[in-house]
Amino acid sequence: MLLLTACGGDGGSTQTGSGPSGDPVQGGSLRAVLLSEPRNLDPAILQNNNRSQGLLGNALYGTLLVSDPTTGAVGSDMAKTFTTSDQGKSFVLTLRPGLKFSDGTPLDAAAVKYNWDRQKDPRIGGSTLLDAKLIATTQVESTTTLKVTLTQAMPRFGSNVTLSSLNWIASPAALKRGRQPFDARPVGAGPFKLKSWSRGGKLSLARNTSYWNAPKPYLDGIDITFSPDATQRLNSLQAGGADLSMIEDWSVVAKAGAAHLQVSTQPAGGGQFIAFNLAREPFKDLAARQAVSYALDADAFDLAVNQGNGQPVDTLFPKSNPLYNDVQLHTYNKEKAQQLFDQLAARGKPVSFTFTTFKGSEKVAEALQAQLSPFKNVSVEVKVAEWADTGRILGAHDFDATLAAATFQDPDPALPRAFLSTSPRNAVGIEDPQLDAALEAGSNATDTAARKTAYETASRRLAAVVPGIFTTREALVTVASTKVGGVSMYGGGSLLADSLWLDK
Repeated sequence: MLLLTACGGDGGSTQTGSGPSGDPVQGGSLRAVLLSEPRNLDPAILQNNNRSQGLLGNALYGTLLVSDPTTGAVGSDMAKTFTTSDQGKSFVLTLRPGLKFSDGTPLDAAAVKYNWDRQKDPRIGGSTLLDAKLIATTQVESTTTLKVTLTQAMPRFGSNVTLSSLNWIASPAALKRGRQPFDARPVGAGPFKLKSWSRGGKLSLARNTSYWNAPKPYLDGIDITFSPDATQRLNSLQAGGADLSMIEDWSVVAKAGAAHLQVSTQPAGGGQFIAFNLAREPFKDLAARQAVSYALDADAFDLAVNQGNGQPVDTLFPKSNPLYNDVQLHTYNKEKAQQLFDQLAARGKPVSFTFTTFKGSEKVAEALQAQLSPFKNVSVEVKVAEWADTGRILGAHDFDATLAAATFQDPDPALPRAFLSTSPRNAVGIEDPQLDAALEAGSNATDTAARKTAYETASRRLAAVVPGIFTTREALVTVASTKVGGVSMYGGGSLLADSLWLDK
């Protein structure tokens, strides 16, 4: 899933169900069941978000920066500061002194430079290529200080780091040995080290006794298995076969709450959307996009996908956000939808397309098919892809329509990344000068009133141009048994590993 930024929404992080109280306890191995097994352990390849490999990446490599789950403000971790003095044209990253990789070699500014420069290489195939390419140059100023110059001013570039694999630094010497040796022995500075990995089975981590932030980590180890089915993951928790999972399905989240498990939620603005490819037919035509949008009943869609437990998106910002406006992004009107489908067919352009979804999210495709089935002159086929292929599919614009997400608290950098015509992450291919101007004004404005005006214009342009149909607020959720303590997320709902502990 393309997660473009994260955290915030109708308030801060929330938690239901009770976990252990008191101080963290040392020891024990936690069993986690996650959605998607990684192809390899290269930090450039892993995806730093709730539903992919956030927990694994944080465990092996630690975090340079973290963000507050309530405010979204970027704070320190292995990096003490990440500051700009020229409105985001350049930044200075200052590391904590004495950081070491798990093999005892230094994690210094040169190591960060190597990793960030490496992630700009398209041959690596990294999940953060487009973020890394925003970095024009890196310059080591001391063992703990790196100067970073960007290709364009981005005052909130720290959020790009916390939302991506730029946050994970591996040993340059280990990376230079090649992918297969690195997968066998990845070297990071995180709270855990790889113990074993049986592909298609279990991945086991052991405590890194030299971790910089003692007495963390509290756990002796983490055993990770994988399942694309959210219901199966919940069943494992209920049956006592697992201690923790991330759940992306709101209906399954509701069941977890009813089962009195811990449910920790990082609320979000924006949300999931059905993304149209504006660069090719049929959705190169605005009428085709409008027709599908009018045909979608948001409440019926939520009932089908989330059993009515989801949070349908009506406006870009939740009411609690200071940038809130009441512009409706989507309107259900079946008469207008059929009228447009008929007009397109009369022009020799009946709407026929393939919807690319991902394993575990087939219900979204099924719901879209069901919504369109009563209409004439429209047909949709479904293609199911692996989660690991999301970056390639979106980056190469290899879809007619697909499932994506623009999830945020602050719209910068989320909305420019997703919808600015010059953005390398503009997967839908939108080119709208009015939207560009509004997004740029919102990014550059310094006061709330000016930003609110700019993003209201942006909302109106998104509703008019229809690059996609926002459907549901993102579920950034960790579900755990009542014996798991220290559940803490940042960025795109990425779960921190060093704070977890088990009540014995």
